Amino acid sequence: MRGQNLRWGIAHIFSSSNNTIVTITDITGAESIARITAGMMSDKDREGGSPYPALLAATKAAEIAREKGITAVHIRVRAPGGIRSKNPGAGAQPAIRALARAGLRIGRIEDTTPIGHGFMKSKGGRRGRRI
Repeated sequence: MRGQNLRWGIAHIFSSSNNTIVTITDITGAESIARITAGMMSDKDREGGSPYPALLAATKAAEIAREKGITAVHIRVRAPGGIRSKNPGAGAQPAIRALARAGLRIGRIEDTTPIGHGFMKSKGGRRGRRI
């Protein structure tokens, strides 16, 4: 692999408790090459956030990217962030593993979760969610 020409891309993995979205772009991040969600891999809505559909989504996205000439990816993992969860969902790690197993070379792995600085108003109004 040393002497080979690598074509780099970026794999953006957004993982929440409800779904995992795997988007592979070119190195600038401007042009999408593949965009697959874990929800597309399962016919049951509740399974979107689980590891197995995320693994299938990442495998399919990697397959599409390889067809279009991408041989290596940098990975950007993102959780909902802000006032919501700062930890990626259950599908993030299996998605990364699937990209590696699909034959894509992995470069950097970084966390791009948005973190609020100061105060962000959470939803629900002054008295919270009333049931």
